[in-house]
Amino acid sequence: MAVQSVNELTVYKKAYTVAMEVFEISKKFPPEERYALTGQIRRSSRSECLNLREAWAKRRYENHFISKLTVCDGECNETDSSLDFAKDCGYISAEKHSELVALIAEVGKMLGSMLRTPEKFHPQG
Repeated sequence: MAVQSVNELTVYKKAYTVAMEVFEISKKFPPEERYALTGQIRRSSRSECLNLREAWAKRRYENHFISKLTVCDGECNETDSSLDFAKDCGYISAEKHSELVALIAEVGKMLGSMLRTPEKFHPQG
């Protein structure tokens, strides 16, 4: 049976996991980072999911689909860089950093596959 919802996609589930993990770890960031790193990493990690959902809704229009997936990929890279800052500033452990970066890399690979074969996601009917 064909995928009926973006929530069924493994890439969405993994991106959502990243966003929720980022939310939890960022609760422990220092108060002075509230409007800098904390806000930015939360926005970029959530934007991965939000843009995936928007891409899914626009998959009938290949150019729109690709455009939103490209934005999603950019947000993944932004989250990845923010995690580097969080680790290097001592806000997260090297282990947590490695875990999240590996998950983001998986999301990135899946997005790359979707970008290479957008026709597979075109709705039937």
